[in-house]
Amino acid sequence: MKIGIVGCAGRMGRMLVSEVLATDGLELAGGTEQPGSDFIGQDIAALVGAEAATGTGGVLIGDEAQALFQASDVVIDFTVPAATKAHAQLAADNGVALIVGTTGLEASHLGALKDASARAVIVQAANMSVGVNLLLGLTEQTAKALGEDYDIEIVEMHHRHKVDAPSGTALVLGEAAAAGRGVNLSKVSDRGRDGVTGARKAGDIGFAVLRGGDVAGDHTVVFAGDGERVELTHKASSRSVFAQGALRAAKWTEGQAPGLYSMRDVLGLG
Repeated sequence: MKIGIVGCAGRMGRMLVSEVLATDGLELAGGTEQPGSDFIGQDIAALVGAEAATGTGGVLIGDEAQALFQASDVVIDFTVPAATKAHAQLAADNGVALIVGTTGLEASHLGALKDASARAVIVQAANMSVGVNLLLGLTEQTAKALGEDYDIEIVEMHHRHKVDAPSGTALVLGEAAAAGRGVNLSKVSDRGRDGVTGARKAGDIGFAVLRGGDVAGDHTVVFAGDGERVELTHKASSRSVFAQGALRAAKWTEGQAPGLYSMRDVLGLG
C-alpha cells in the first residue's frame, strides 16, 4: 500500500514518515509541503535521519498535492482546516482514501469531507489514538450512568505550539458526555470562565485548557459529585500513538466502500 503524507515536514508529518518506513507492507509514495518551503526538493527520508535506501527510493518532497494523490493509495492529512478541505476534493477527484487527523475543523470543513465521501473512503477523527477512542465510549457510558447529579469538567493539556483550544479531542469527549445525557453539547458547553462568573450552572459541561512544554496530549473527564469524584484520563507520552492509529486506519481502508468513517469504525467499536 502506497502512503502519501501532506505536510510531511511538520511534527506529525515526520512521525508519520518514520512510522511508514518502519511498517511492513507500506510504501512511502511521497510527501508535500507548502510552495516556497525550504524542504521542497529534499529526500523525504532525510526528515527522520533515514537513508533513501531504507525504502523511499529517493522520493523527493514536492509542493503539488494533486501529484501526491495520483501516486498514492492513501493520503494522510494532519495539516490545517483550509488545506484539509482542499485535500478532500482531491481525494474525491482521484478516488484515493484520505485519513484526516486535522483538528479545529468547522462545519464547512466537515461538510467538504462528507461531500468527498460519496466518491472516496474518508476516515476522520479528532484523535487517532486507540486509547482515546476507548475513552470516548467510557465517557458516554459514565455520563449516562451518573446523570446530572455529577458535574462534568473536561481538562486538557497540550504543547505550547498547539493553535486551537479546546482541543478537538476535548470537544469530542464533551460530545460523548452530552450524548450520554441525551443533550446537545452546544446548549450546555461552558468554555470560558474569568472573573466573577457566579455559581456553576447545573447540567453544564465545562472545559479547561492548559498549554506548555512538549506535552503530546493529556485529557481528563471529571465527574464531580457530592462526596466523590470519578476521573477518566488518557495521557499520550508520544505522538507515535497518533501516527500508529493513522496507519491502522490507512490499512483498514483497503476494500472499503466510499463513505465517511471514524476511528470507532476502524477499531470495530461503532
